[in-house]
Amino acid sequence: MRAISKITVPDPHVMVRLLGAGDEILKLVERSVHSDVHVRGNEITITGAAADNALAERIFGELIELVRKGETLTPDNVRRTVGMLEQNTTERPAEVLTLNILSRRGRTIRPKTLGQKRYVDSIDQHTIVFGIGPAGTGKTYLAMAKAVQALQAKQVNRIILTRPAVEAGERLGFLPGTLYDKIDPYLRPLYDALHDMLDPESIPKLMAAGTIEVAPLAYMRGRTLNDAFIILDEAQNTTPEQMKMFLTRLGFGSRIVVTGDVTQIDLPGGTRSGLRVVREILDGVEDVHFAQLGSADVVRHRLVSEIVDAYARWDEAQEAQQQPVRAVPDRAAQGGRPGRRR
Repeated sequence: MRAISKITVPDPHVMVRLLGAGDEILKLVERSVHSDVHVRGNEITITGAAADNALAERIFGELIELVRKGETLTPDNVRRTVGMLEQNTTERPAEVLTLNILSRRGRTIRPKTLGQKRYVDSIDQHTIVFGIGPAGTGKTYLAMAKAVQALQAKQVNRIILTRPAVEAGERLGFLPGTLYDKIDPYLRPLYDALHDMLDPESIPKLMAAGTIEVAPLAYMRGRTLNDAFIILDEAQNTTPEQMKMFLTRLGFGSRIVVTGDVTQIDLPGGTRSGLRVVREILDGVEDVHFAQLGSADVVRHRLVSEIVDAYARWDEAQEAQQQPVRAVPDRAAQGGRPGRRR
C-alpha cells in the first residue's frame, strides 16, 4: 500500500541549497530511493511504501541539517549520507560529516565516512590504536590530523612520524647522498600531509626544535618516547620483531597510532608481517583498539572502492583454490577389505 509523506522547508534559502544547481541534489536523492519525490514551492511530497518513505524522509532531514550547519551539498556527501542511513547506524550522518578535526586557511579536515569517524573517536579514547584498511581510507591522514590537533592543544609536546624503509631493507647506508636524501623517498608522503596541516614555513623550525620528528623505523630502537603522539605508517611492512620494538617505545603521556594495509605487504617472501600477527598477540589487552576500515571508507575516486572489493574477491578465490584437498583413505592400503564395485 502506498503512503504519502510531506516535508515543509520554511526557509527558501535552505530549499534552494537542498535542491542544488539545476536540481542536481534532488535528482540524486530521487535515484537513491524507491519512493516518488515531488517538490512544489517549499513542500516535498514523498509517495511510496512506508519503509521507503521513512528512508527518504531521513535523507532529507540529514541534508537539511547539513545545510543549516553551513555545509554545501555535493553529490559526494549526499551519497555518503545515503550510505550511512542504509547501514541503519545510531550515528547521524550530519554529525559525522561536520566533525572538524583541523582547520587551516579555510580548509577543514574531517571524517567523511562512518568508519573514519569511529576511527577518529577511537584515537581519543585509547592509548594505542591500529588503523587497518585499504588505500584511500584516510588512515594516516586522519591520524596525522589528530596528532597536530593534540600538539596544538598542548596534549603532547611532540609528534613522531615513522615508517619502515622496507625497499632498502633499512640499510640506508647503501643509498647515495646525505641522511636526508636517503630517507626522503620513504618519508615524503608524511611530509606532504604535514604541509596540508601546518604552515609550511613553520615545519622546518618545528623539526629543528624536535617538536616534529620524521624518521625511519630503525631509528626508534633503544628510545623511550614520553609526551608524544607517535604514528607508525605502512606497518604491514614491519616484521613481528620490529612491531614489538616499536610498541615498547611507548612512554608516559604518549599515544600511538599504527596504520597499514595487510593486502599490500612488500616484505621479502616468507617474512611474516608484524601487522598481521599483532592482532592475535594483543587481543584482549586493555586500552588497545583495532579500527578496521573498508572499501566503504575509501574517499578517493569511486572506482578505488570497486577495485578494492574486486581484489578482495580475487584473494578469497585464490585462497579457496589453495586449500589442500583431503585425501580419501585407501582402505586396501590400510589393510582393510577393498570396497565392492556395484
